[in-house]
Amino acid sequence: MDQSIAPASQDLRRIARSAPESPGVYLMRDSAGLIIYVGKAKILKNRLSSYFTGRKDPKTRLLVSRIASLEWILTETEYEALLLENELIKRNAPKYNINLKDGKSYPVIRITAEEWPRVFRTRRIMDDGSLYFGPFPSAEIIDAYLDLIRRLFPLRRCRRMRKRDSPCMYYHIGRCSAPCAGRIGREDYLAIVEKVRKLLAGETDELLASLKTQMEEAAASLRFEEAARARDTLQAIEAFRGESRVVDFDPESRDYVAAALDGSLSTFTVFAMRGGRLAGRDLFRARAFGTPEEAVLDFLTTYYTPERPPPPRVYLRDPRGLDLAREYFLRELGAETELAAPEDRRHEAALAMAEHNAREDLAKRRRETGDVEALEELRRALDLEALPARIEGFDIAHLAGKYTVASLVSFSNGVPDKKNYRHFRIRSLEGKVDDFAALREAVGRRYTGRLNEGEELPDLILVDGGIGQVNAVQEILDALEADIPVAGLAKENEEIWLPGAEGPLVLPKDSPALRVLAAVRDETHRFATGLNQRLRGKSLSLSGLEAAEGVGPVRAARILTALCSLRAVAEAEPEYIAEKARVPIKTAEAARDAARSEIATRRID
Repeated sequence: MDQSIAPASQDLRRIARSAPESPGVYLMRDSAGLIIYVGKAKILKNRLSSYFTGRKDPKTRLLVSRIASLEWILTETEYEALLLENELIKRNAPKYNINLKDGKSYPVIRITAEEWPRVFRTRRIMDDGSLYFGPFPSAEIIDAYLDLIRRLFPLRRCRRMRKRDSPCMYYHIGRCSAPCAGRIGREDYLAIVEKVRKLLAGETDELLASLKTQMEEAAASLRFEEAARARDTLQAIEAFRGESRVVDFDPESRDYVAAALDGSLSTFTVFAMRGGRLAGRDLFRARAFGTPEEAVLDFLTTYYTPERPPPPRVYLRDPRGLDLAREYFLRELGAETELAAPEDRRHEAALAMAEHNAREDLAKRRRETGDVEALEELRRALDLEALPARIEGFDIAHLAGKYTVASLVSFSNGVPDKKNYRHFRIRSLEGKVDDFAALREAVGRRYTGRLNEGEELPDLILVDGGIGQVNAVQEILDALEADIPVAGLAKENEEIWLPGAEGPLVLPKDSPALRVLAAVRDETHRFATGLNQRLRGKSLSLSGLEAAEGVGPVRAARILTALCSLRAVAEAEPEYIAEKARVPIKTAEAARDAARSEIATRRID
């Protein structure tokens, strides 16, 4: 092994180009000298140069912005580099390498190994002889199965089996066979459990055939109630089977590994099938830099260990480029494991479920934690003093100067904070089209009180528009002596405008910072347009009622306020309208007829 170190003061691009064309491991350090990333490469020069040339994705730009120095260690082979990389990651725990954290396990259905077995949902898989069933497409499917089982198969629900003199309520409603009270023998009880097992294992054809035989034999013996129960159970299972999707598996042990990646955040799910049944359904959260292929390779070589060896087959969406993982499994773990893409519908369905779970968890993490990396990039791009943790966005909507409204939306850590959304009716323009004046009024109304009361101000104001809108907002903020940064995002070319700027700032289309700004801008537009349309609809409704004989503008407003919508007026009885709106019965009749006519001609609700 040969090691080379480059001091932080040297030009990183030149250092990368000077790296040898050999396999090895590279280490990236920050300004404090801490190792922030460890990677491996078949050809060090090519891999390191790729960080500093060409267009980079957002997470790579973030990583590169933190690098102060580079160093590398040469190895004889790429496989040796993989082993050294694993060792250095374990020893140093670099900030930007994959760092697995157990996420939640997912619920499965369990049939216990007790003398009188129970069936219930659980997240814990124990090696106690119990049977576990899954994976299922969704939690709703699990609930549907449990509901069906409880309706059709009267198994006990109580956690502890205690002898009783009389059965509980569930027995009397047909949901329990009351083994605690001696109302059923163990052999008959286990026969019911076996039917549940067949249902959950996907052996429904055999179960249905058994139920049909039971029904026919009971009918032939004149046991009509038993025959009817078997018939109802058979029909319910057939109907349920048509509505749901069950994935069955052959006995071969296998894992389904799925990855969801977004920036440096990644979530991995593993469905572990052993002996034809679900042995584990786990989720791991990580922060990973590098390519998607590197992230998956790092996960596989980190997740599987001598204590947790890989099964004979692991299914992934794209197993190409993972030869090092196969070699690692064989040489380090003694496992001959095939990495394969799903080749039939059963395996495709299982992998798709794993992928769905990974994507859902990643979306949840984004909602919970916000997008700090994007906000940090935005802070640098706009040269802000503080991280824009709270962004408030404004937009104006009107129809030729009528029904002018301003919307205010609030984002916290890059996520909508809907409890702080506001609307402003702009009445001062009197039919004139003046977006700048409308913005000045809305911003003034928003922050005058907050400044006087010393309330929290946003870290950034974003307006939907260009330099004109930005300068209008800056003008009112200057008058209020409010020190709040302002930016505008124009729809055309997604240009960012700052106060007094001669030209726009343009970020890459895949920039996380631009993604946050666009989300705020689009939400302000949606929120403003929604109120504008409602006001226009209400105005049309009022005009339709006002024209009715004996109604007029005052009574029209009173009627609409009392009944909430034109549709409600059209469908109500005149007596009800008269009582609710406190108008004469003839006025109520005229209003109802006018509302029906308005709906028929305008097709409005």
